[in-house]
Amino acid sequence: MRIVLIGYGKMGKEIERLALGRGHTIVARIDVDNAHELANLTSQEADVAIEFSNPASAFTNILTCIKKQIPVVCGTTGWLEKKSEIEQATAAHDATFFYASNYSIGVNLFFQLNRTLAKLMAPHQAYDIYTNEIHHLEKKDSPSGTAITLAEGIIDAYAERTKWVNNEIPQPNEVPIWSQRESTIPGTHTVKYISKVDQIEITHEAFSREGFALGAVIAAEWIQGKKGILGMEDMLK
Repeated sequence: MRIVLIGYGKMGKEIERLALGRGHTIVARIDVDNAHELANLTSQEADVAIEFSNPASAFTNILTCIKKQIPVVCGTTGWLEKKSEIEQATAAHDATFFYASNYSIGVNLFFQLNRTLAKLMAPHQAYDIYTNEIHHLEKKDSPSGTAITLAEGIIDAYAERTKWVNNEIPQPNEVPIWSQRESTIPGTHTVKYISKVDQIEITHEAFSREGFALGAVIAAEWIQGKKGILGMEDMLK
């Protein structure tokens, strides 16, 4: 598989290491210094683009690939207000777009656990909801895309909860996300339900970037020959 890496920071380098170990080829490494080179690539040169850049450039990077019929696996968060435009472009160009807020297999199982727990807890109004995410100091967006996905999973289960808030005292209709940036922590996410008499807590803690990077490479392998808008739930069926 011929891979274009878009974003060549720590995550991009880890994806490269794992992809090469699985027998794939890196045909281009696109970063801030050579972003213009993406415009010169064609679908004849690349089987997939793996996009882990930054919120400011992700939309343009993805749209460029879609227009060129280069399938995209994207893990950049913080730009999702434009995701509907990408989905429209994917349909218009009969292209392939795979997005996940987190590519760790463990985190995606955690998402399912979170949704199940939220459905069980929703009838029990004595419990307050608390979510927390901790990431390394280089994390550019806050809250993390993973934290937002967890909050949305809770909102889906609660008729009275309509939105999430970040680092704010929540109103009764809101799910709070408390975000922290510390040292080099890859990512820790916690969901708690707290009442006057007890507490229920689930936590996912990542030990390194490897789980995220491996999931992205597996997704790039999985989308070969597929079209449309895809995600981890499709891949893990």
